[in-house]
Amino acid sequence: MISRIDLRGDALPEGGALRDLLPRAEFDVEAALETVRPICEDVRHRGSAAVIDWGEKLDGVRNESVRVPAEALTKALQELDPAVRAALEESIRRARLVHREQRRTTHTTQVVPGGTVTEKWVPVERVGLYVPGGRSVYPSSVVMNVVPAQEAGVEGVAVASPPQKDFGGLPHPTILAACALLGVDEVYAAGGAQAVAMFAYGTEDCSPVNLVTGPGNIYVAAAKRLLKGRIGIDAEAGPTEIAILADATADPVHVAADLISQAEHDPMAAAVLVTDSEELAAATEAELVPQVAATKHITDRIEPALAGRQSAIVLVSSIEDGLKAVDAYGAEHLEIQTADAAAVADRVRNAGAIFVGPWAPVSLGDYCAGSNHVLPTGGCACHSSGLSVQSFLRGIHIVDYTRDALADVTHHVVTLAEAEDLPAHGAALKARFGWKVPQQ
Repeated sequence: MISRIDLRGDALPEGGALRDLLPRAEFDVEAALETVRPICEDVRHRGSAAVIDWGEKLDGVRNESVRVPAEALTKALQELDPAVRAALEESIRRARLVHREQRRTTHTTQVVPGGTVTEKWVPVERVGLYVPGGRSVYPSSVVMNVVPAQEAGVEGVAVASPPQKDFGGLPHPTILAACALLGVDEVYAAGGAQAVAMFAYGTEDCSPVNLVTGPGNIYVAAAKRLLKGRIGIDAEAGPTEIAILADATADPVHVAADLISQAEHDPMAAAVLVTDSEELAAATEAELVPQVAATKHITDRIEPALAGRQSAIVLVSSIEDGLKAVDAYGAEHLEIQTADAAAVADRVRNAGAIFVGPWAPVSLGDYCAGSNHVLPTGGCACHSSGLSVQSFLRGIHIVDYTRDALADVTHHVVTLAEAEDLPAHGAALKARFGWKVPQQ
């Protein structure tokens, strides 16, 4: 059901050599660019009509308009299961607690007497938030995208999610209800590359945005890559991942359940166990069999995900080597199930989010930990962070110098300008002092 990779014995290689030994899904965004390019160009030139046409072609739904009517949002919230509403409200409450604390404040540094640099944090004006459709329904992704944008102070928030044939061409009603709960009334029945292009170029129905965030399939990722520069993006999200670093103290029932929980997302989902315990590896393999048999989505998602090249049990000689392996892997979600898990977690350098000990499974983070579940995939955790309030803020430096403070540093500026063969840079200062460098 799941393969093994044995890295015990010899010393682990460094850097890229170690990464190459670890399981990883193939996710060729570059190849998908040629598929999404004509879609994006069509939306650029024909606007909403193109979005509607591509929705019919790719989603099997033809709508008269891409904008979701306000009454549909109201109706979805009114008809939402009370238990689901209560769970979403708690998810929102916890997410707000965490994300509100992330807001940066303006700070002024006095560099010299009379010379200051202030860093002011300003939210982007307008964002487009993408919520996937397809195999599952993700109202939690509405929460994870909207809450940090709102806490950052973004004024214009628009959500796009694919039209669903089963719901009259609208996004899933639970997604609409989550938008209504969060006070988002600008929602579009648009998916895939055409939704990203709609946000980037704007249409008759949707004004262009400054930033697009949210996970999606390979075509959403390709459209983000194609349009990056015209819009800001959070990341090119690939298949979801869980890595578990565990020793003999871990419970194989928990480990197997957590691997399966990630595998049920998609047949490309990655489930990786890194352990120094042969006994835990064997017990986890044995435990996977009855747990998989007892769940849903077995043949279309879980079994192909666990059996794929992206999933494996990786055996290492020690937890020290395990740390090297998970740092090389850079998982989207990393669980630490070892003795003294907090101390081990503190040593991890590369992970989108870290879940410490037996009582903090990834599923908690997906919904109600208060953390954000929009996280870097494909090893990008070595250089990128998950979605946060900072994703929606821009730092602007404000430079304020008096005449005396400028005079004091002019000779240094002129020297550096001439060293770079940019004499007009120095001349811009000399002009302020009668074309002479002030004496020190």
